Amino acid sequence: MQTRAFLTKGSHNLKDVKFKIRLGYLMFAIVLDAFANALMINSNMGSAVWTASAVNISKLLHSSYGTTLFIYAVIVTIVNQFLLRKFDGHIFISNLLFSLPFSYLVGFFSFIMDPLRLNQLPITLRLLVDVLGLFGVSVGTSIYQRCNLIQHPNDELAYLLRFKYLHGSAGWGQLFSYTPPVIIMLICFVLTGKILSVGVGTILAMFCQGIIIGISDKIVLPSLKHHYSF
Repeated sequence: MQTRAFLTKGSHNLKDVKFKIRLGYLMFAIVLDAFANALMINSNMGSAVWTASAVNISKLLHSSYGTTLFIYAVIVTIVNQFLLRKFDGHIFISNLLFSLPFSYLVGFFSFIMDPLRLNQLPITLRLLVDVLGLFGVSVGTSIYQRCNLIQHPNDELAYLLRFKYLHGSAGWGQLFSYTPPVIIMLICFVLTGKILSVGVGTILAMFCQGIIIGISDKIVLPSLKHHYSF
């Protein structure tokens, strides 16, 4: 009995350690992803697709990036429930828990980088900053998806499409998930005659972000594995 109790206690301790490690990776990934998104915004060479869409809505409605990103996230959270074909309280709440700090971190990092005037650098350096941001977004997404704790609803959407409908393809999952933000950007363009934060980085994100995520799954912290249950 004592041996069994010792083994059980040891098992619980190991689980606690693993959970704390995953929680640490999750926090790192959220900060990395938010900072990388802000880099892409401030480089003015094209943001990641969802972020570019939020920038256009923000300008149209005269709202802050953080608030716009969070409201956007709430809407996508609801859409994810329809894709699941059932209500999943864990996914619903976890999507919102991720969205709140992430949304305002993007706005915060973008604000504090304003004095650097990244958008006034030579075009080659701006492109380099933008691509660096894209890699940061992709790596951050890969890490927090595999932490299997919480993730952003936009990435949950791509994740659901990837594993539930597209046979595990990260590239196709990411590409199909971009349909809503692209449509919204087109609507903003029709209403304002302008399209903001769209450029080389946006095109690269549309076609390469899912591929980079898939590669990151294998080479960045490979001990973290996907665990999906839907």
